[in-house]
Amino acid sequence: MAAAEEELLLPRLPELFETSKQLLDEVEIATEPTGSRIIQDKVFKGLDLLKKAAEMLLQLNLFSQNEDLEEIASTDLKYLMVPAFQGAFAMKQVNPNKRLDHLQWAREHFLNYLTQCQYYHVAEFKLPKTKTNSAENNTANSSMAYPSIVAMASQRQAKIERYKQKKEVEHRLSALKSAVEGGQADDEHVREYYLLHLRRWIGISLEEIESIDQEIKILREKDSTKEASTSQSSRHDRPPMKPFVLTRNMAQAKVFGAGYPSLASMTVNDWYEQHRKFGALPDQGIAKTMSEFKRAAQQQDDQEHEEEEDDEQAVRRAREWDDWKDTRPRGYGNRQNMG
Repeated sequence: MAAAEEELLLPRLPELFETSKQLLDEVEIATEPTGSRIIQDKVFKGLDLLKKAAEMLLQLNLFSQNEDLEEIASTDLKYLMVPAFQGAFAMKQVNPNKRLDHLQWAREHFLNYLTQCQYYHVAEFKLPKTKTNSAENNTANSSMAYPSIVAMASQRQAKIERYKQKKEVEHRLSALKSAVEGGQADDEHVREYYLLHLRRWIGISLEEIESIDQEIKILREKDSTKEASTSQSSRHDRPPMKPFVLTRNMAQAKVFGAGYPSLASMTVNDWYEQHRKFGALPDQGIAKTMSEFKRAAQQQDDQEHEEEEDDEQAVRRAREWDDWKDTRPRGYGNRQNMG
């Protein structure tokens, strides 16, 4: 009796699906930051509800590979979107330390959804590569530095086609939404409504997988760069090596020395002043030989000494002339023109 009451209290599959879909819509249109507490609570709640819905789908064995799309009831088509909803919620998680795990988990669910849709032929599209196929493709094309122009053009054309299909699907969904949700549409329109939703989420899943692959590549390159910098810093933290002598043995080192010149005997400024004085700097013409250096230095010293002697003689003569003029007034000795 108690077990029967508990089963009645458990939420049914339609309630789990509709509640999780409503939470996803609220998260998508929310104005709060994705990392806010309100948004993250809705994300965790949506993931929990979808997990229960996926387990219930497995128990009910609602979808089988032995049946075609036409054999699935119109009201059950929407439950094919459960893996896509799980991937969308996983992309909203904001834990930086587990970002790579969240991306891989979301990619797995998006790929699961696309695989189911391709099996039931919901739409025509190319299934993205799995991890194994992607690794083999990277190994085979490791020698190619840049993608070919043809591949880039095809990717661009595929995106344009997906965008056009997305607009057409959204326009048709807006026309059927009020009738289906109001219970006024017949089975044919209900089936068309959910098939359009499945095709819409096919485009979303393809775009999300492309974005996930790019982000995973960036995160792995960042981790490899961090590991390289860590190993390089660990090498820098090693104690400095002791100096060693490049000689065959210690006896040879004692006799012939360390094998390199002695310490400098002058500073750079002294060297510059000496060469400037001898006119040996690059901006002073061609450097002179050592004998010319000595001869030029001796000539300069003799010239300075002569200039000093000339200065002393000129001063002595000027003083004697001043003394002579002091003792002899003007006109002294000029007696012939006296009046």
